[in-house]
Amino acid sequence: MPEKFVIYGGKPLKGEVEIKGAKNAAFPILAAALLTRETCILDNLPLIEDVFQFLRVLEILGAKISWLEKRRIRINCSEINPLKIPPEIVCRFRGSVLLIGPFLARFNKVKIPPPGGCLIGARPIDTHLDAFSQAGIKVSILSPDKENNKEKKDNLYFFEKKQQEGKEVILREFSVTATENLLLFFASKPQKTILKIADLDYQVQELIRVLKKMGVEVREIGAHTIEIRGTKNPRGFQHKLISDPIETGTFIVATLATGGDVLIKNAELSFLTLFLKRLKDFGASFRIINKDAIRVLPSGYRGSGQGVKNLKMDKIQSLPYPGIHSDLQPELGVLATQTEGPTLIHDPLFEGRLKYLEELNKMGANIIFCDPHRAVVYGPSKLQGIEISSLDLRAGAALIIAGLTAEGKTVINNIYQIDRGYERIEERLQQLGADIRRVKE
Repeated sequence: MPEKFVIYGGKPLKGEVEIKGAKNAAFPILAAALLTRETCILDNLPLIEDVFQFLRVLEILGAKISWLEKRRIRINCSEINPLKIPPEIVCRFRGSVLLIGPFLARFNKVKIPPPGGCLIGARPIDTHLDAFSQAGIKVSILSPDKENNKEKKDNLYFFEKKQQEGKEVILREFSVTATENLLLFFASKPQKTILKIADLDYQVQELIRVLKKMGVEVREIGAHTIEIRGTKNPRGFQHKLISDPIETGTFIVATLATGGDVLIKNAELSFLTLFLKRLKDFGASFRIINKDAIRVLPSGYRGSGQGVKNLKMDKIQSLPYPGIHSDLQPELGVLATQTEGPTLIHDPLFEGRLKYLEELNKMGANIIFCDPHRAVVYGPSKLQGIEISSLDLRAGAALIIAGLTAEGKTVINNIYQIDRGYERIEERLQQLGADIRRVKE
């Protein structure tokens, strides 16, 4: 039964919150378990919809998975059948694209439907296809026979190993998942391979740590350049996921936007360097307690609908690591509605990422769109609670912050999108004093 969030805004967040495991780092590490016939143990898993979907896919493929503790699993992928890929699940979330690399490492041929995910613009896997072609993989797109194929309406990607394998791959753009896919593929190749224009965000660095535990030699040898020498028999591993830096950033912004005072524990701050630098530039008040704790303080909060006096933002631009994550741009866009003067929001990565701003305008924000990648937010604006829908995962988190900031009642529909990436976020916000409830429709 569909659920929605009902929020009554205007209450500053106060108290303590603990950050859960990193969603986007879980996928490549679960995929790495496909490389070995040995048992692997993964700890600190976030209990969210996308992780459950990935585990379901692995079980359908033949993996043996058992829960050792609430967030700790044992997984063995010795008996995997790639022909059992469930298209109805794979087409539902973006992380499924990471099946390609380990499957090609273990099998000669792989067929997979297009992966799904958030509707934040065109997200083709062209970078993956081009990279695998350079790596010696023949890539084809199979169009279904409309008369004979009644099971699948979508095209299928077909990958087949060639004799010759490339020893250098240059990605056509910075892509987290393409970097991960190539690392997973080369992890079982004893030859040395150079990967250029590689993304080095937290997900990739977590995967590299795990691959090293599996006996793979991986090292950075230059700017966005990785050298990898795989092993024919990758070992099993034990690994504890890092905390989610995106969730950390979300709670930081939610606290600032509501004029709260929150201690964020188990926080991942090492991948938020520029994010925190820009917040400090804007006048945000916070104190880093230690490497994994930060206290966010009121920054001249005037009260609901009146903005935050000491915050003045000028420009938010999301870029590949070490830039500000595109996943945190929507949250910062909401914060911009509560600050004095104009703020340019620029997301060059996804042309659909700014759609949440249309919902903010419906709530009373003053936002002008320049093009699909840029908009100017004029603040402060008195947001008014209305009924809106979560367009995607990160937009949903941003709209929760908007609802916490707004006057009156905000209803957010389609919260399945939010559950994909945030574990019971309403319960954690309730512990901070927020008036937010999960309601069945």
